[in-house]
Amino acid sequence: MYDLKGFRQAFGLTQKNIADILECGQANVSGMEKSMRDLEPEQYKKLCARFDVASVDKFKVSDFIASKKTEAEPAISYTTGVPYYNVDFIGGFDIVLNDQTAKPEYLIDFKKYNEATCWCNVTGHSMEPEITHGDIIALKKVEDMSFLPLGEVYAIVTKNGMRTIKRLGPSSDPKCYTLVPTNKSPEYGIQELPKNMIQCVFQVLGCMKRL
Repeated sequence: MYDLKGFRQAFGLTQKNIADILECGQANVSGMEKSMRDLEPEQYKKLCARFDVASVDKFKVSDFIASKKTEAEPAISYTTGVPYYNVDFIGGFDIVLNDQTAKPEYLIDFKKYNEATCWCNVTGHSMEPEITHGDIIALKKVEDMSFLPLGEVYAIVTKNGMRTIKRLGPSSDPKCYTLVPTNKSPEYGIQELPKNMIQCVFQVLGCMKRL
């Protein structure tokens, strides 16, 4: 047995946030909190994946929070870490991509994401609640684009200058990728992107609020 409500509140999430992650109705989350009933196995997997829990077994909220507190906290540095560029991936990332003289504002030393290529800003709501408007994201450039694992979130730059952040899904056309938003609002739909239109790809390793 676990305390879903306590878990949710510990991370400052609403019932709708949890419902979006579990891909169920808010009423279902409310019911689980009131009855303390267990999540379905697939729901466990989604929750654990979202909050970087290795096991899909039942876990105590207090133990989970304690384990997270032992991780190194992100810090601004000028000697160690990954460069942070105060630019928006959707709107101004080309200055980082194309201008090798561009200087980062500082480095972010965050052990969990120190394998990233860079950090930058993100705007838009299509990936909420996973990635929130105003977050900064850790990007790792994909050197070999011949195979991109599906199910991961990528920041994609196309040859015509479009930049988008989406989860990669399967497509019925082997020459295309399917771009899947997290936000289930009708204004954000699934798109097909021809593989030959992609200029470069960055894996989104994680996100956080600006330091």
